[in-house]
Amino acid sequence: MKTIDVVILTDKRYTNPTEKSPYIDNVLLEDQLVKEALEKEGLHVEKIAWDDVNFDWNTTKYALFRTTWDYFDRFQEFSSWLKDVEQKTILLNSTKTIYWNIDKHYLQDVDKAGVKIVPTYFMEKGDTRTLAQLHQELGWKHTVLKPCISGAARHTYKLNLHTIKKHEILYKNLISDEAMMLQPFMEQIVTKGEISLIVINGNYTHAILKKAKAGDFRVQDDFGGSVHEYNPSQAEIEFAENAVKACIESPMYARVDIIWDNDDKLAISEIELIEPELWFRFNNDAATQLAKGISKL
Repeated sequence: MKTIDVVILTDKRYTNPTEKSPYIDNVLLEDQLVKEALEKEGLHVEKIAWDDVNFDWNTTKYALFRTTWDYFDRFQEFSSWLKDVEQKTILLNSTKTIYWNIDKHYLQDVDKAGVKIVPTYFMEKGDTRTLAQLHQELGWKHTVLKPCISGAARHTYKLNLHTIKKHEILYKNLISDEAMMLQPFMEQIVTKGEISLIVINGNYTHAILKKAKAGDFRVQDDFGGSVHEYNPSQAEIEFAENAVKACIESPMYARVDIIWDNDDKLAISEIELIEPELWFRFNNDAATQLAKGISKL
């Protein structure tokens, strides 16, 4: 018999951290808000690191991905763990959703569903073309290079025709080990930023605006980016909800990252369905809605 209703999945850095920082404080606060919301629904909740070798995953009914923010750096280990744990408990979001969303090739499916994405070209593992050749083929002068499986802007580089050469060796090493993707650089990521709209149980709950620090293009707080409350338009809300409908199946939670493209049109940069930061601290009711959805499963 399952003795725990929900395990909130984290990584070991956030189980009992001795280091203190505003970043870590926010991580702990977000997990605590979810835990409290679930407990208010009468559920027995524990917070466990995904790689905890002493925990029996047969003892929990659900495992809720929240702050497993080391999985992309330990992807082979995480994949093995995932295959084992999916046999023992129910993952939220689901295993099917995780496998679909973990690789950014999913953007092709979103595009085919009629939801506008940032133009994206995929280079598969072992591709022998150089960055110079790719830029010439595509006709793109200013681009962003990133891995297809990544997070926190790992190996994300802004390129132009003058800087390609110094990235060629790095790219050659990366493409020999993993698939990569190239996108034209969207200028308004610097001037306007990126909107993250949170969708819980298919419905929009709240949004934030992420802005890069001066001189950078990466909006992640790992690189000095800042977060601001944001009131989206109805068009932006509908765009985000439609993007979620384009997913392989309906997710329990989603973060839809939207930017304005170079034609000033809304475009999907990412749909985060595995372990996105959801900024519950900006809207506690979103954690309540998540908990209510889980309690009704």
